[in-house]
Amino acid sequence: MEVTELLKDYENGKRDFVGAELSGANLSGAILDGINLSRANLAGANLSRAHLTKAALNGANLCRANLSFAKMGQARLADAELTKANLSGAFLVKAKLPRAKLTGAQLIGSNLRNAILWNANLCTADLQFVNLRGANLTGANLNWAHCPEVKLSGAKLFGAQLTGIYLRKAYMNGIDLSRIDLNGVNLSEAKLNGVNLEGSNLLAANLSGAQLRGVQLKGADLTRANLVGVSLVQANLDWARLCYADLSEADLSGATFLGANFEGTLLAGSTMGASVSLDVCLTATSCVAA
Repeated sequence: MEVTELLKDYENGKRDFVGAELSGANLSGAILDGINLSRANLAGANLSRAHLTKAALNGANLCRANLSFAKMGQARLADAELTKANLSGAFLVKAKLPRAKLTGAQLIGSNLRNAILWNANLCTADLQFVNLRGANLTGANLNWAHCPEVKLSGAKLFGAQLTGIYLRKAYMNGIDLSRIDLNGVNLSEAKLNGVNLEGSNLLAANLSGAQLRGVQLKGADLTRANLVGVSLVQANLDWARLCYADLSEADLSGATFLGANFEGTLLAGSTMGASVSLDVCLTATSCVAA
């Protein structure tokens, strides 16, 4: 289908272009709000700065398409193919992307607040500076995604895959990460105040300099975790495993440690109270208290 034909038909009131063949088309800046391009082939198309508010793109092929700075609020992209697409700076507030394939996609600085991304594949995607506040990422694949300074407060991540995800300086206050696998994940300098990490796997995770005030870490595995300089004020570490973790310079004021395992834990320079440090060291094989 020719671009000029599509734009003319749209101007004349037509909205249904299901299955249209538009691979490589140049639709940069086009006004296409409310259009139905479900199952259309838009592979490699240029849709930068296009207006696609409330557009239907369910099952569309947008592989390697340029959607940078596109206006796609409330757009429907269920099962869409967006592998290696460029969505940097795109406005996708309340967009629906269940099961969308976003492997290797560029989403730097995009706004996905309250978007639906359950079971979406974001493996190796670049989500730096992305706003995902309130987004539903249930069951999403975020393995090896690059997410520094991503905003995830209020997001749902139940059952999400997070192997190798990079979350340095991420904003994740108040979210539920209970019983999730964060083995080796980089959360250095992240804001995790009030987060529920009960029973989670944080084996060898990097949490250095992170803010974890009031966090729930009951029964979590923090074996060999890097917790240097972390703030765990009033955190619940009951029954947590902190074997050979490094808590040097950590602020543990008001934290609880009932049944916690501190075998080999480093506590040099931490701000634990003297009585708490003594109790911990009595049950640890090797411990350097504050």
